[in-house]
Amino acid sequence: LVQANSNDSRIQIIFHKENQGVGGAMISGYTVALLDKNEIIVKLDGDGQMNPQLIPSLIQPILDGNADYVKGNRFYFLDELAQMPKIRMFGNIILSFFSKFSTGYWNIADPTNGFTAIHSKVLDLIPLDKINKGYLFESDILFRLSILRACVFDFPMKLSYQNEISNLKIKNIISTFIKGYFIHFFKRVIYNYFIKDFNFSSISFIFSIIFNFFGLFYGVYLWALSIQTGIFTSPGQVMLVALPLIFGFQFLLSFINFDISNVPKYPLFKLIQ
Repeated sequence: LVQANSNDSRIQIIFHKENQGVGGAMISGYTVALLDKNEIIVKLDGDGQMNPQLIPSLIQPILDGNADYVKGNRFYFLDELAQMPKIRMFGNIILSFFSKFSTGYWNIADPTNGFTAIHSKVLDLIPLDKINKGYLFESDILFRLSILRACVFDFPMKLSYQNEISNLKIKNIISTFIKGYFIHFFKRVIYNYFIKDFNFSSISFIFSIIFNFFGLFYGVYLWALSIQTGIFTSPGQVMLVALPLIFGFQFLLSFINFDISNVPKYPLFKLIQ
């Protein structure tokens, strides 16, 4: 359709012999955009839900030198959320919560939003060949940005749902997203808190795992032993389960508190020559 109706020489159509998914399409687009030496690269989905007239506002934080990556947030204007299908709204709320854990970007929401802009210097640092080519694409990009400690902004945008039918079924893919988020979380913690840096929050994370696992497994052992023998667990044994769980939870809260305060605030592209 574009090829038949557009004479604009600036438009370049990229073809795939086989469907590579939304991620595969974007990887190809990003690759060509980098080769063309574009400074800011915008992703605009073709489902009609995003207004191209908002692009100047979308890229403004990057132009002002305040962000490396800007993404849309459909949850900003609460009075318009009634347009969003209820199952999709619920799914996005759950995914947003898990995304905060996995990426460390506690200041953003709506992680699957496809209206994005990124500075080419930062995009060039992302290993595009390792990016998920499915619906986890946007979340995977956020994970890679968190490893780089790039500065990410949310862009408030209004919803525009028409009668289009989406191929994305939240109930079918939510388990895939959650699994991917947990993998991203542990990778991010290892990269940012043990390889790149090691501080008190790293120790808090280690202690939280040790105490919680000890309390959990010892508690399960005592519970199974009590059922098998018919003998009630003693108060001392209960305390040996409860105290490690309390300490483990406190150490986990300490780690999360530091992680929230550790959200990147300075644009990375300014440091790249």
